[in-house]
Amino acid sequence: MTQRAPRQAGPPATRSVTPTTTIVAPALPIVAIGASAGGLDACAKLLSSLPPAPGMAFILVQHLDPNHHSMLVDLLASHTSMPVKQATEAMLVERDHVYVIPPGTYLAVENDVLHLSSPEARHGARMPFDFLLQSLARTSAGRTACVILSGTGTDGSLGLASANGRFGLVIAQDPNEAAFNGMPRNAIATGAVGRVLPLAEISDALVSFARTVGDQIDRSEPAANNEMPDRLLEIIELLRTRTAHDFHLYKHGTLRRRIARRMAMAGIEAGDMTGYLEALRRDDKESSLLANDLLINVTRFFRDADVFLALEQSVIPALLSDRGPDLPMRVWIAGCSTGEEAYSIAMLFLEAFSAAKLNIKLQIFASDVDPDAVATARKGLYTATIEEDVSKARLTRFFIQDEGRYRASTELRGCVVFAVQDLLSDPPFARLDMVSCRNLLIYLDPEAQAKAVSMFHFALHTGGVLLLGSSETIGDGDGRFEVISKPLRLYRHIGRPQPGELETWLSVGGRTPGIPGQRSPPVGDARLAELCRRMVLDSYAPAAVLIDRDQNCLYSLGPTEKYLRMAPGHFRQDLLSMSRHGGRAKLKTALEQARESSARVLAKGFAGTHDGQPLSFDVSIQPVPSDRDGLLLVCFIEQTVHAGRGDRPVAEGDASRVAELEHELAVAQSAATSAIRDIEVMSEEHKAINEEASSVSEEFQSTNEELLTSQEELQSLNEELTALNGQLQETLE
Repeated sequence: MTQRAPRQAGPPATRSVTPTTTIVAPALPIVAIGASAGGLDACAKLLSSLPPAPGMAFILVQHLDPNHHSMLVDLLASHTSMPVKQATEAMLVERDHVYVIPPGTYLAVENDVLHLSSPEARHGARMPFDFLLQSLARTSAGRTACVILSGTGTDGSLGLASANGRFGLVIAQDPNEAAFNGMPRNAIATGAVGRVLPLAEISDALVSFARTVGDQIDRSEPAANNEMPDRLLEIIELLRTRTAHDFHLYKHGTLRRRIARRMAMAGIEAGDMTGYLEALRRDDKESSLLANDLLINVTRFFRDADVFLALEQSVIPALLSDRGPDLPMRVWIAGCSTGEEAYSIAMLFLEAFSAAKLNIKLQIFASDVDPDAVATARKGLYTATIEEDVSKARLTRFFIQDEGRYRASTELRGCVVFAVQDLLSDPPFARLDMVSCRNLLIYLDPEAQAKAVSMFHFALHTGGVLLLGSSETIGDGDGRFEVISKPLRLYRHIGRPQPGELETWLSVGGRTPGIPGQRSPPVGDARLAELCRRMVLDSYAPAAVLIDRDQNCLYSLGPTEKYLRMAPGHFRQDLLSMSRHGGRAKLKTALEQARESSARVLAKGFAGTHDGQPLSFDVSIQPVPSDRDGLLLVCFIEQTVHAGRGDRPVAEGDASRVAELEHELAVAQSAATSAIRDIEVMSEEHKAINEEASSVSEEFQSTNEELLTSQEELQSLNEELTALNGQLQETLE
């Protein structure tokens, strides 16, 4: 059993933060400044550019030598008229003051009071700025601005990520301007940085932030029967038309808080919704930034250690008990963000498979509405800050070091499929063993929460496990779930799907598809009709797959595992690569015929085995009328296999059989011709790729020569610096 390595001296792990329903009007804006190498000069210039009384308190965390006395207070005092003090225990934070961290300590802020602590001995670099940011996130996030200046390393990145995007303003110094760009670049990579500015513009942004914070008023959650303000409705509708994200079902208080945060970052006065709406209409970029901010992508590896320990010790072993090797383990991570949770759960399952010596296929479907977050998750590339959450054993087994970062291994990425999906409008996955949806429902209104829970119940098979966030519940379970652990929000699927659950996700735009010309049944009979349709689908409908123009599988229905499989290597969603049995050429030809003729095509004579038994089936391909061009419904129609049928001689004069064989021969010839044509195209593409590879190789060689030259120049510069250092030492003596 592998557990997360305990953290020794870094900032304490933070649990998931549930957004409060009220933002209290802040009295004192706080600016947390983090810097390392080259940060002293940057901080001095920043203080020099500020007005004499900016209306804020500044807390500077500079990486200092713990064994030497700091002269930082004296050096900075000459650049500002504000009092500059070295922080002491229980010191009160005051407006228009600058506080500097003492050497060899950690600094925290609780209710505008400074607290000092001594970090325990640990390996690697200390992270005092992370520690400060996490303390501010607990009590002062809405009125805190974070500034990351020149420095090396990743200090500050973990603190920004764990703050759940709740800081009022996050600024990183332009990496192209910083003397050392490690800290700004790593902070920007977290996605939590709101603005990247040159040093000369940071002071104006801070003054604007302080003015906005000072104008904020209490924004409590409105009464249930109140409607959203007209301007808020207009903003939501504008985002729906420009970004394809619909936030109508989000909680009103959450929307207002996130919009107020964006207004502060854009320098617009609090409460001026009309002005911000005009800014959104003028600037498409601001619309995208607001939509991304409303999506609230917050996650980390093994978030809430108690939950993952329970999964590892009890939940996953229970799912594996009495499970045959031919049944894949299917898991859905709804709202996966940048993929940390999906990879965390994948690691637990893979470790459990190894410990139990089981050869089970793991299929994890991770979905999120944010395409940028999904793209990041697919790359599987994370900063070195994950060392705080992932044990050394797991880092060694499941990750590969890549230029100071960690990249998920092929084994780990191969069992997770990431997809862009809107939980409230797109069809869910089905026949699942586990669903994890953590800290997503808290942002939705009660109606949307009930719809999501119904979708999860439909997606899980009996005995499947549902995992929610620490502040979420299933509401009125209606006998559909039983509690595994209420504190950990773990539930087990019981009973059968309720009538009408299928309608929850089949409805599109508030309408339920029905049979043309059929009169809608009375309300009392609707549930019976839905139950009847569901039983017919389960009992008689063939396995089917909906594909797009590029053969990518969009949705599956029924036991598709008989006919399709996960292809090894990098995951591909195209139907042809997932075909388990022979006849890919025949299937490809049938797909092309269906698209060209816009009519149903039946391809016969597919054969194979499943669970050691012979399998014979036909494939029906039918175009789907839709606003989206190129959709095809592919149905696998199983046929009865008669023993010895292949050895039965063809009766003389059996013209139908001969015609069938001739047709299959013609199809095979057509498929062969198509295959030859594809091979020729691929050959040309390979030639072009080889030429590009040669060009890239030459560029790499040239770059290598430049690096060698730079190395020699750096060596020469180092020698000059050594000589200069010697001269300075003599002068000091």
